[in-house]
Amino acid sequence: MLTAKYDDLGLRRGDKVLDLGCGFGRHAFEALRRGAHVVALDAGRDEVEGVAAMFLAMVEAGELVVGTVQATVVQGDALHLPFPDGTFDRVICSEVLEHIPEDVAAMRELTRVLRPGGTMAITVPRFGPELINWALSDEYHNVPGGHIRIYRRSVLQERLTSTGLVVTAHHYAHGLHSPYWWLKCFVGTTNDEHPWVKRYHQLLVWDIMKKPALTRYAEALLAPLMGKSIVLYLAKPQ
Repeated sequence: MLTAKYDDLGLRRGDKVLDLGCGFGRHAFEALRRGAHVVALDAGRDEVEGVAAMFLAMVEAGELVVGTVQATVVQGDALHLPFPDGTFDRVICSEVLEHIPEDVAAMRELTRVLRPGGTMAITVPRFGPELINWALSDEYHNVPGGHIRIYRRSVLQERLTSTGLVVTAHHYAHGLHSPYWWLKCFVGTTNDEHPWVKRYHQLLVWDIMKKPALTRYAEALLAPLMGKSIVLYLAKPQ
């Protein structure tokens, strides 16, 4: 389930893309399928190894042809990116900044490695749905490596534009996911066996795998109202 929209990002075949905080690679894999050259970076060893294994599996399955795109995995620090200035045409940073104490320093690094004229997609948890999660459960955020702040859109935009970027668009995503996390916070974030949680999880998996018209229509209605994530698109001036 992607959070950023590649058409809004302006992704084109042959672009060089940084997926910062790639997790287990959902945005990186789709960028590769669209013909981009991808560097997937994460601080976690398990995540990096998992993405590297998936890249190999995509080659073996014929989804990627060696030589047509480049797929690189890096374990690194968002505050000290190991790339020269202006390396990337596109940058994706999805659900990462809310974990980083020095978020503006990370934003400066993202801006530094983006070429002039390049574009960036930043996603973080949306203020309203996230506030409900925090109110329902300390366990949700008060864990090592957990969320340390809740962004208002105005604050996120102000911090990103302070690095020299220009906001070009925004939207909200994952309206179906907010109630799932409210439920998880209510019954316990690690209580995956609760029958309500299991049923709702099955619904989300069905939606992701089958994309039925019913849930797609519900998502389109709910995302602007209570989407779990906000997505900002930005450009680095020429």
